[in-house]
Amino acid sequence: MNIFRRELKANFRSLLIWGVIVVLFVMVGVSKFSAYYGNPEMLAILDQMPPALLSAFSFQAFNLTTVTGFFGLMFTYFALLVSIAAAMWGSDIISKEERDKTVEFSLTLPVTRSRVVTAKALAALVNCIALLFITWGASLASAAQYQPDGEFYRFLALCMLALFIMQLIFLAIGIFLGCAMKRYKRASAVAVSVLLGTYFLSVLSGLHRDLEFLKYLSPFKYFDAGVLLRESRLDVTFVVLSAAIVLLSMAGAYWSYTRRDLYI
Repeated sequence: MNIFRRELKANFRSLLIWGVIVVLFVMVGVSKFSAYYGNPEMLAILDQMPPALLSAFSFQAFNLTTVTGFFGLMFTYFALLVSIAAAMWGSDIISKEERDKTVEFSLTLPVTRSRVVTAKALAALVNCIALLFITWGASLASAAQYQPDGEFYRFLALCMLALFIMQLIFLAIGIFLGCAMKRYKRASAVAVSVLLGTYFLSVLSGLHRDLEFLKYLSPFKYFDAGVLLRESRLDVTFVVLSAAIVLLSMAGAYWSYTRRDLYI
């Protein structure tokens, strides 16, 4: 319990920084939306873009003159922000003990390595949930001026659920890398690189039908905002796949951390 509290306190500043970034992003995004709101003529800009680009970024799936459509377009950017934060928290919360030369102190406590991983993972999870609620609250507050209908609130809630699952995926991957990598200083960089790599795979999968198979390799395609808007549900196949990734990553984290040598 003491480890959990210590990690919450140690990462509170990081949570505040990410919270401010998300709030500012929402405010800037909504300010740009004011140019599209109720102005169909602005959509003519999209007609000048290549069809492949429109498909890759799901521009055609949303009506940007409505608040629901605009937030649907922003979903991918929300996913990038909260997922990067989750990946960095997951990898850093483990590897920082070796980086800061405090792992020797942790090992002197009357707890097993597995309990250390559990406490740290729970602290990172709390940060992820807090950041998600900040994102949700900022979105609701910014959209309120446009008097959205019930569909918007249902769609936003479903998007937040999808974002939470994506946070879990990259949090688990980050924790695994932090536990398994001997070069602990590179854990965060590798975690973010994996995340960005899967994002680019999601973009490639939308460029051509022959590349659609790449969507199974990218969590950014597991929960497509356009599909969420049309079907108002999560794809069970991708929910199961997400759970499998989380469970395998966490199992690998526990297994590797309890067996590898730690740098003190």
